[in-house]
Amino acid sequence: MTITTHHWTASDGVTLAWRETGAGRPVILVHGLFSDAQLNWVKFGHAEKLAAAGFRVIMPDLRAHGESDKPHDPAAYPPGILGRDLLELVAHLGLSDFDLGGFSLGSRTSVHAVAKGLSPRRLILAGMGLEGLLGWEKRHEFFLEAFEKFESASRGDRHWFAVQFMKSQKVDRVATKLLLESNSTVTEAMLGKIIMPTLVLCGDDDRDNGSAPALAEALPDARYEEVPGTHTTSVTQRALGEAMVRFLTLP
Repeated sequence: MTITTHHWTASDGVTLAWRETGAGRPVILVHGLFSDAQLNWVKFGHAEKLAAAGFRVIMPDLRAHGESDKPHDPAAYPPGILGRDLLELVAHLGLSDFDLGGFSLGSRTSVHAVAKGLSPRRLILAGMGLEGLLGWEKRHEFFLEAFEKFESASRGDRHWFAVQFMKSQKVDRVATKLLLESNSTVTEAMLGKIIMPTLVLCGDDDRDNGSAPALAEALPDARYEEVPGTHTTSVTQRALGEAMVRFLTLP
């Protein structure tokens, strides 16, 4: 499988990256917090499965992540910036008929983008529950606390795994903290914009973002599917990519 990396410039001058593989119907996949396209979508074979199924897989690195710029200026992180970046990427690529999927923060970003007018044919919200969208404040506070405990968290601390993941990814703490502080919650009105067929996909032991079944029930045209794992491990499972392919190739 050949992965190509591309760069483009957002309207505020920040340079952002996306990775791409395959040819055919476009599907945009948005990674989770502290991660990047390589880790979420390439490393465990999900992009390869989609490409083999006839998709052009487009995988942006969110600002402050991966190969995208990581500015330290708070002005680079206005509320809703990730959703705006996603809309601008779609316009930059000239896409009019495409599918969209996200994991965790990528799901939140996808919801924000749809609320701003993005219209994918089908939508995948992975690693996300209803409370993770409508009650983002609690998750937001958790991550801000993890930044505070970056040097002091010990095994058994509820922030331990988040801190270890940040360290393994060598995150830019200044940039990602600014990004987190700019994030806003999803409203009921925003959820009301999600009228396209939607797959809510979550690990069977993942409660980090609340109830995924409740999220599926809250949407007018959604189905819920489980894969093995926690919030951390579900994205490593072959079943995740397989479920995405099944949903996106439905007649």
